[in-house]
Amino acid sequence: MIWQRWGAVVLLAGIWLAGGCAPKEANEIRIGVNAELTGSKPTVGDSCKKAAELLAEQVNKDWGLQVGDKKYPIKLFIEDNEDKAESAAAAAQKLISQNNVLAIIGPNASGNAIPAARITEDAGVIMISPWSTNPKTTEGKKFAFRACFLDDFQGQVMAKFARENLQAQTAAVLYDVASEYNKGIAEFFKKFFEASGGKVVAFESYTKDDKDFSSQLTTIKAANPQVLFLPNYYNEVPLQAQQARRLGLACAIIGSDSWGSQELLTLGAKDLEGSYFSTHYAPDIATEKAQKFIRDYEAKYGKKPDDVAALTYDAGQLLLAAIAKAGALDRKKVRDALATIEEFEGGTGKMQFKNTCDPIKSAVILQIKNGQFKYYSTAQP
Repeated sequence: MIWQRWGAVVLLAGIWLAGGCAPKEANEIRIGVNAELTGSKPTVGDSCKKAAELLAEQVNKDWGLQVGDKKYPIKLFIEDNEDKAESAAAAAQKLISQNNVLAIIGPNASGNAIPAARITEDAGVIMISPWSTNPKTTEGKKFAFRACFLDDFQGQVMAKFARENLQAQTAAVLYDVASEYNKGIAEFFKKFFEASGGKVVAFESYTKDDKDFSSQLTTIKAANPQVLFLPNYYNEVPLQAQQARRLGLACAIIGSDSWGSQELLTLGAKDLEGSYFSTHYAPDIATEKAQKFIRDYEAKYGKKPDDVAALTYDAGQLLLAAIAKAGALDRKKVRDALATIEEFEGGTGKMQFKNTCDPIKSAVILQIKNGQFKYYSTAQP
């Protein structure tokens, strides 16, 4: 009986040493993807997922990422945040507590990225958003990063474009008051447009899922603006433009990076013909590095990547550069390595980091011409 008990103790000790209670050397790089796969912006989530999977596949074909003296394969854990703030936070929590990821790519929409960043910050886990331009995503945080420019820069770019390129003295804005992204960029545009001597003659709002904008657009038409700014998502803008044109609003329409999906053209190219918007990259002037990404993406998925895909690929490459620089699969060491990267060149251009988690980078302005996105100009920071 004594020997049986002693044998049981030895067996349990062996299980404890070999199992989850004992520290084990990692044999893979576990990266989470927190994406809008369903909900109102599924195109955004799909592009993010596809670009992350392409990057992981390319790295794993080369037997993984070199970290110190060993190569590690990448394993992705993909969660659907349903384009809801509470789901984005829950997805971040699951990726951290259940999947034990080293870092998380996404969410993309600012309304999802902001609450998710609070979770990752408290847990000390890196979150890098490809597409969230609202300052609140990284504000006051050490573990939250992004691969895109901010809304204050983008708002200034479009205000300057309206004043200088379109010679607009007056402007109107229609925006979703319930969205951190839409509301934030609308306010920045108004601030910079008026600071440059222009006048915002109508500043109208709506709430998510609204379909009838006739009341707001009637007010805007009565104000007779020379330009209408729609800093809203690709699935909303076509209907807004259609209703504006039907009401006889003939002024120029401009927008922001949330227009960047090809679905916008499918839904409303006719009513948006000639319109302009700011975004992150233009495939028709892409660098060789960007062109390679475009070719690889097209070869795998049979279609051109949009700005979310390009930014996700850049975010992933930036994260992998930090992991390699850290030389260890340690969350804090990778965070410190990421924070000390001063310059990085990706498919969406050169990024400079100056003691913040936000890159300094240029924007491009595209025009909708003959039913396609065409490069128009570049706006430097």
